[in-house]
This record gives sequence, structure tokens and C-alpha cells, in this order.
Amino acid sequence: MGKIKVETCEIEGLKIITPTVFPDERGYFMETYHYEDYKAAGIDEVFVQDNQSASVKGVLRGLHFQIQYPQAKLVRVLQGEVFDVAVDLRPGSETYGKWHGVLLSAENRKQFFVPKDFAHGFLVVSDYAEFTYKCTDYYHADDQGGIAWNDPAIGITWPLGEGMMPVQSVRDTKWGGLEEFTSRYRK
Repeated sequence: MGKIKVETCEIEGLKIITPTVFPDERGYFMETYHYEDYKAAGIDEVFVQDNQSASVKGVLRGLHFQIQYPQAKLVRVLQGEVFDVAVDLRPGSETYGKWHGVLLSAENRKQFFVPKDFAHGFLVVSDYAEFTYKCTDYYHADDQGGIAWNDPAIGITWPLGEGMMPVQSVRDTKWGGLEEFTSRYRK
């Protein structure tokens, strides 16, 4: 190990990873993923799909989760900066409904590991951002759920300017809150 620095969060399972960067006069080099290093850090997952998105300032994607085919995710930013959030939805978890957020940027090169059974979303805080993530299961179009980004029961403190409303997909504006999720999926 030694190529990555791993920080744990107050919510068990969430991890912030900072890779070692090797700069020189040409630029820099870093490993963005090495199975053995991540396994040694407690992230023993097989990632089967990579996804990438581009968004402008104020876009909020999420809070998403998968119902029958939950995915763990390893997320990072290639360009720009986002505020990335995970919400604990694990049945019986002591931190159920709690959230953790982290600023991910091309500059800090941090990654965020989000285990299965978490809702996930991010807000673009730079003018433009490119976001990429690895998943432990394939995308199933009919298996996606979500929770409202502004549910007061969760209380996420998004870094939005005064009076600013995020730009969302139509689907993301229609999600219910944690209470609805709990009564529907955690009976």
C-alpha cells in the first residue's frame, strides 16, 4: 500500500481516498485505481461499469439509489468541482438517514467510496464539471429510485448561494422523502 491515503467518515463504510500524485516537469502521474491497494484499505469490490457525466454550475444529480441491484460506487471529478453526498439507507444501520458530504475536484483529486445501500448525489459548484464513477453492478433502467435532495428529515447542507435553486432533471424533482422511502422499501 502507500499509494493511497484513506480517511474514514463518521458513517461506517464511507471512505475518502486521496491518491499519491507524482508530479514532474511534464505534469503528473497517479494511479486512479489499483485493486490490491483498495482491498488493503477495506474496499474489496469488483467494479463492472464506469460512468461519466458533464454538468454546468448548479446542476444537482440525485439523490439516487438502486432497488434490486444495489451498487457500490467509487466517484471522482476529472474537471471542476462538486459537492458529493451519500445518505445511509442500510437497513438496521445506526446512522440510517444520516448524510456525509465531501468536496471533490480535479485539483484535490480525492475520490469518495460509497457502499451499497446508500443514496448518492452531487451538486456542481464550479462553472463546469466532469464527474466519473465506477459501479459494482450494471445499470438497470427500471431499478432506480431516489430521495428528494432537500428532504428536511435528512437535512443536507448543500452549498447553494442565497435563493439559488439547483438545476435538476424532471425525474429528480419528483422523488419523495426519507419517510416515503422507509415505508416503501424498509418495511
